[in-house]
Amino acid sequence: MIAGDAIRPMYDHVRELAGSGKHQRLTLFLYSLGGSLDIPWKLVTMFRAHTDEFHVVVPYKAYSAATMITLGADKIWMTKKAELGPIDPSIRPAGVNAPGGPFSFGELGSEDVTAYLRFVRERAGISDQHALAQLVGSLASNLTPVLLGKVERIYSHIRLVAKKLLSQHRPPMTEQSISQIIDALTEKTYVHGHGIGRQEAKELGLDVGDLDGKAEDAAWELYLEYEKLLKLRDSTDPMRFFTDDGPDKYVEQESIASIIESAKRLDTFTGRLVAERVRGIPEHPNININMNIGLPPGIDVNQLPQTMPQIIDQQIQQASRSIRGLVEEQLRLQSPIKRIVVKMLGGKWQQIT
Repeated sequence: MIAGDAIRPMYDHVRELAGSGKHQRLTLFLYSLGGSLDIPWKLVTMFRAHTDEFHVVVPYKAYSAATMITLGADKIWMTKKAELGPIDPSIRPAGVNAPGGPFSFGELGSEDVTAYLRFVRERAGISDQHALAQLVGSLASNLTPVLLGKVERIYSHIRLVAKKLLSQHRPPMTEQSISQIIDALTEKTYVHGHGIGRQEAKELGLDVGDLDGKAEDAAWELYLEYEKLLKLRDSTDPMRFFTDDGPDKYVEQESIASIIESAKRLDTFTGRLVAERVRGIPEHPNININMNIGLPPGIDVNQLPQTMPQIIDQQIQQASRSIRGLVEEQLRLQSPIKRIVVKMLGGKWQQIT
């Protein structure tokens, strides 16, 4: 995912490549599922400051924020499997994970609000102003006016940035072409996960070149190297970190989340990947075990060796610890899993070569 921390190491790469002057052309080989939508403009303007011509190669997926980066390129080179995506932003309202809550479906797209209003007017055929006011009021009571304002503000910002990115194109695009592309990527692609192949991208008006033959083979082989290194084919199901009777915590000490590589250097974003199953019991249950252990009748304690009481006491303590561990393990295994938390701890960019 593209985030602000990538700008600084990316600048090191671009600066070292360009040296004291400008490159005739910089080409970005890009794979990303998206990220922060305020980063593309910062990256593209940085590239533009160091080159006369900016190209992007998309071997496979370049969604959301990554699609916006391609909008700022003079040429987009796509393989037969390459995919761009819509740029309508999504936000995650507070309380999104509340069981049965209004946002239990996950993220809210900016176009979801517009689609609701369009449904009310066009599909439901409601034109009465009083009824429309009530329905809008119901929307505001569920999403809150502040959230609706944020949706509108982000929507306007994305369209503005997309226009500025497309305006960087050389040769310049017409205002009509820019408007058509923005409308198609924000309003007229109704599912955020829709993959836009190279033929559809051309039909939208984007300047797309086909990678075929040896060029496509080379791009795909390079992608496969990154796919292997970043484990992109691993299942996205967080249960993959666990076995049914195994521990509830998985730790991967050196997990690579992102890579920036050029002819001059290699940087990786590396951290400690931690996955944990949270169960419906206290994390550290307090279990008390009382054991009444005595000697068989008829045995005279005075005839036993002096060290025998200490040996018996040690055995009791050992048995108590063993029983406690067994009880805790049985409680853990019999308790339902409430959720799985996966996070990257101590992640940072570091230069490898």
